[in-house]
Amino acid sequence: MPVHHLEETFQQTVDAEIKIEAKDWMPEAYRKTNLRQISQHAHSEVVGMLPEGNWITRAPSLKRKAILIAKVQDEAGHGLYLYSAAETLGMSRDQMIADLHSGKAKYSSIFNYPTLTWADMGAIGWLVDGAAILNQVMLCRTSYGPYARAMVRICKEESFHQRQGFEALLVLSKGTQEQRAMCQDAINRWWWPSLMMFGPRDSESTNSDQSMKWKIKRKTNDELRQNFVDMIAQQVKLLGMTLPDPDLKWNEARGHYDFGEINWDEFWNVVKGNGPCNRQRLQARINAHEEGAWVREAAVAYAQKQSAKQKKVA
Repeated sequence: MPVHHLEETFQQTVDAEIKIEAKDWMPEAYRKTNLRQISQHAHSEVVGMLPEGNWITRAPSLKRKAILIAKVQDEAGHGLYLYSAAETLGMSRDQMIADLHSGKAKYSSIFNYPTLTWADMGAIGWLVDGAAILNQVMLCRTSYGPYARAMVRICKEESFHQRQGFEALLVLSKGTQEQRAMCQDAINRWWWPSLMMFGPRDSESTNSDQSMKWKIKRKTNDELRQNFVDMIAQQVKLLGMTLPDPDLKWNEARGHYDFGEINWDEFWNVVKGNGPCNRQRLQARINAHEEGAWVREAAVAYAQKQSAKQKKVA
């Protein structure tokens, strides 16, 4: 069948809300776009464990320690689901990890900011995971089947992460003057990087129109960012805290909150690898991979031993 007929059939399948599966014909650009997005998402989950793992040993109570350990474990699991989904598009996990370690592959720029206080654990849960959920709920309906199915469980767990983050900040907001100040400080530092999580303006997002047509994305970067601002501007009132944006105000005519301009120079600087913790995060991942080589080798040896044993029995 000529390629243009295949492309027409493919688009008709997408328009009919029928999932594209790994063995289906797909345009090469669709495969590459999904592979880039899913692998980047997987890398973000794995690198995202680092700023929080930093606080496991310093959590203020056994309860908080257990919650944080569970959350970090969830993120490791999300990375595994997503690497598995990406592998269905024809790239090995080893290659994806090699691309991350070489700097060729990207991950979410939010994880290149430092976690300075315990309140940051709450701010990350509430703001960072809150931003992630708005992106990821849309992905439960993305056109590529393996990605959409992986996202269902991930979204359920991310919603728990956001609730525990908000609850941690709520406790601090009702505490001492120092605890309240720590809560407000964390919100001040994580607010703008959270807004940057939705990516560049629609006018500068090179893949957005095609991704919308292929139903890889369901909403644009700017639409999702506006939804996030509207949600958080209400929730922050329950904490008795403020968002660090003097331009934030309700616009009756639009039915949305107006908000200030993002520092796009900072955004692109972090994306290009010059954020506060870029090198530290990447080096930590490389070290963990190299130091864990013996575990992977042992797992392969065990699997080969079991396979040989089963063949002998058969």
